Amino acid sequence: MMPLNRRRFAFAASFGLLLAALSMDSALAQRVPPGPPAVEAEFRQFLAGFRQALRANDASAVAALTRLPIYYDDAHRDRAYFESRIYRQMFTQRNRTCLQTARPVYDKDGEGTEGFSLFCGQTIFIFTKKADGFRFEGTHPND
Repeated sequence: MMPLNRRRFAFAASFGLLLAALSMDSALAQRVPPGPPAVEAEFRQFLAGFRQALRANDASAVAALTRLPIYYDDAHRDRAYFESRIYRQMFTQRNRTCLQTARPVYDKDGEGTEGFSLFCGQTIFIFTKKADGFRFEGTHPND
């Protein structure tokens, strides 16, 4: 059995490490600047509909919220291909569940295109805003 002073030290050290990890996570989160409020509000509205389509496991509704044709497996794919093949591969039960709570991360590329990314495991789900509003653009490996 560990003496009382050692247990207190071990507890204090563990608690200190936990606080350090939490503060590092907070510091990392603060480095990502938020998007403009109007863009964030527009994306929240879009994302609510996208998440509803995922909860219903509705490939057609998700396709309607996707920028088509979508580039997949080295080719541009149409809506029928998306609904019949791509949807099942991209939106597994695990990914549909993750996307319900994943926190959007704002980005603006060098050409001025605004978008958000949602991270689920090793996959990044990318959403961009164009003249027709926000749409799901595709996925990218989380490297």
